[in-house]
Amino acid sequence: MNALNDSFLSGADRGVLRLITAGSVDDGKSTLIGRLLYDSKGVFADQLDAIARAKHKRVAGDGIDLSLLTDGLEAEREQGITIDVAYRYFATPSRKFIVADAPGHEQYTRNMVTGASTADAAIILIDATRAADGQLLPQTKRHSTIARLLGIRHIVVAVNKMDLVDWDRAVFERIAASYRELAGKLGLPDFHILPLSALNGDNVVHASPRTPWYAGQPLLGLLEDLEQGDDGSALPLRFPVQWVMRHDGDRAEDFRGYAGRVASGALSVGDEVLVQPSGVTARVAGLRVFDRSVPRAASGESVTVVLDRDVDVSRGDIITHAAAPAAVAREFEAEVCWLDNQPLNPARKYLLKQGTRLTSAKIRGVHTRRDIHELQEVSEARDRLEMNDIGRVSFITRESLAVDDYRDVPATGAFILIDAATHQTAAAGMLILR
Repeated sequence: MNALNDSFLSGADRGVLRLITAGSVDDGKSTLIGRLLYDSKGVFADQLDAIARAKHKRVAGDGIDLSLLTDGLEAEREQGITIDVAYRYFATPSRKFIVADAPGHEQYTRNMVTGASTADAAIILIDATRAADGQLLPQTKRHSTIARLLGIRHIVVAVNKMDLVDWDRAVFERIAASYRELAGKLGLPDFHILPLSALNGDNVVHASPRTPWYAGQPLLGLLEDLEQGDDGSALPLRFPVQWVMRHDGDRAEDFRGYAGRVASGALSVGDEVLVQPSGVTARVAGLRVFDRSVPRAASGESVTVVLDRDVDVSRGDIITHAAAPAAVAREFEAEVCWLDNQPLNPARKYLLKQGTRLTSAKIRGVHTRRDIHELQEVSEARDRLEMNDIGRVSFITRESLAVDDYRDVPATGAFILIDAATHQTAAAGMLILR
């Protein structure tokens, strides 16, 4: 059994940090993840042998192309690019990690949005050779903007390929100054920045003697020390009903329960709850997990809720605490990342899926679009967003929804938009209520 499995078994009760790598094309994202896996002993010997013999490797001689540990699709290996999000798992004696390798091409920005939606931290890579004058590439700005919109708590900026600029401290300082300016414009509260070489392993797992002027930790040590993300238990209760459980209907005391997963907060027997959007109140008479009763269910746990009286509860309804309900609305604004090849068109029919509820939605207008180069919201004279655009859009839905501002409760502040004709996922949205 290799070190990866040993670490996972011995660290079964440790927290998991979910990471995503982001940046522009050829910044070295896949190579960095491969280096993390390799130097942390998270790769099987047969995997190393397979990539050493790979026909598409891009390193000279007998060297190992570590990017092939994540670029698994044939098209990715042929073209030397990442197309889809690849997930890898590794562990150290002090922490477990789930890392997503996101594509760098603007064409695949939507894939980055998908991978970033569940991340606790983002590693934004910058190619030192292409930003040596301090000018950041558009994808660096775009991915940083998306990370900010999604509320990713920790941003780590990795200035890669420092070996190709002779570990010039002045180059690193120019890039760091440019990113500080970017962070200020985006409102990023904090970020870490470090110089490294993913290809050679400098400052990835071990500190490099080539950067005596850098006093911080190498990347892995920094990741190990990041605070664990909030599991959502401290947020208001949001329990989307997924399924109505009913049996023994021929008896006077038949069973009726409401199954789902606690999206945020916690629920206990005896709590007074509110069914939204209907507004009916009841008390929790019991909580069941399979065939046993439990006194409490917290965020992330699946449970069946039994109420003290028969009320009208259906799939898509949300159970909240009566003292801390969600807002109920049919009209709202949202920050939208457009994902579809078909541009946004207010004349088209869309379906909106929020939690377990699916309803039809109409786009009332596009108010602003984010200019990635200027990092500003600009007024949009036309009701149109192209693929990978980010804009503020107003909606009206057929049915009322129980919603929260995404910044307060992401579980009920997020939704996806589906094209009713093609059934393609058209957009990912984050509600704005304040």
